[in-house]
Amino acid sequence: MRGFVWRWILNAAALYATAYLIDGITIAGVGAALVAALVWGLVNTVIRPIVNLVTLPINILTVGLFTFVVNGFLLWLVADVVNGFTVENILAGIIGALVLSVFSSVLSALIIDK
Repeated sequence: MRGFVWRWILNAAALYATAYLIDGITIAGVGAALVAALVWGLVNTVIRPIVNLVTLPINILTVGLFTFVVNGFLLWLVADVVNGFTVENILAGIIGALVLSVFSSVLSALIIDK
């Protein structure tokens, strides 16, 4: 349980940092970041595998590059569901998802894995 809470807080921090860096992404506050991080985790656990399976043919044709579009779309979907979190367009979603995954990976490697 403690690991879940740490990952949730780290993902919220990564999401907040991503919103600070990317112009098309905004977060109203810490509460919105926590809710968005929770929804992002649920979307990545439940919806993302299904979407990846459905888009597998186009993903194979693009040598995996379509995954960036899928991640951007899912981040935009999370922003559509969570109040106080906005992604203005799909390009901001794609870049934001890329930056978010890098931040989350680095924070997890630095803090949790030790």
